[in-house]
Amino acid sequence: MPPPAVAVSIAPELRDPAWMGRVFWFLAALALLAPALVLTEFRPWTMLEPDALRSTARFVGDFFPPKVEPEFLLLVARECWRTVAIATAGMALALLIAIPLTLISTSVLSVSALPGRMHALPFLLRQAVRGLLIVLRSVPELVWALVFVRVVGLGPTAGVLAIALTYGGMLGKVYGEILESDERQATHALLRNGAGRLQAFFYALLPQSASELTSYTVYRWECAIRSSAVLGFVGAGGLGQQMDTSMKLFQGAEVATMLIVFMLLVGLADAASAWLRRVIA
Repeated sequence: MPPPAVAVSIAPELRDPAWMGRVFWFLAALALLAPALVLTEFRPWTMLEPDALRSTARFVGDFFPPKVEPEFLLLVARECWRTVAIATAGMALALLIAIPLTLISTSVLSVSALPGRMHALPFLLRQAVRGLLIVLRSVPELVWALVFVRVVGLGPTAGVLAIALTYGGMLGKVYGEILESDERQATHALLRNGAGRLQAFFYALLPQSASELTSYTVYRWECAIRSSAVLGFVGAGGLGQQMDTSMKLFQGAEVATMLIVFMLLVGLADAASAWLRRVIA
């Protein structure tokens, strides 16, 4: 005869009162994810089919050995430097776009808002500027590059302009959020005592947030280097354009060399970015 079942009680301090909620949201996430996977035709198991494996092996096999002729390495080094130049020039133009728009859209620098509610005209102006920042950052740099390639032709100019517009919108938005989250007392005190907006910015807002602003800018420069390589695939110059040409010509050895160089470039940019953020912290 089996022994009688023993009821197991869990001590109140060991119960998790939120477990039902977690299970509910987990199941809800699965219910939302399943249609998305069906809609995107996500079938990774097709990569394990014999034909796919043979094509993959042939494609990867073309990458070895990488091409290391001095003349080709010199070409890769030149395009690599051009990629960094595109990113840096694009970031410089992005700052020229972002800084004025940030100062205009930041409500903490509004004199009309000192008594309480901001006046209608300054409020509408700030909303219009914020709308412009939304437009700039909502269009990916790849789309901007496609537009500018048709306007100015193939080459780095299209990449510089694409990065400038998209990153200008990103920087303006984040700069504004950083400034709005700072302590406002010193800024308002300067404005109430007759200081101009730029004086209040340089002597009150900027000292509080200079480290955070610089850190984010350096991080965005690192991202711009990666973006400039991707933009080359649509004709915006740099290492990406040379890689696209080699891929179209089925020169796997050249692609392998450029991939290695690009990974080293991103690693160096990441290290430089981390070092700069530590220095300015």
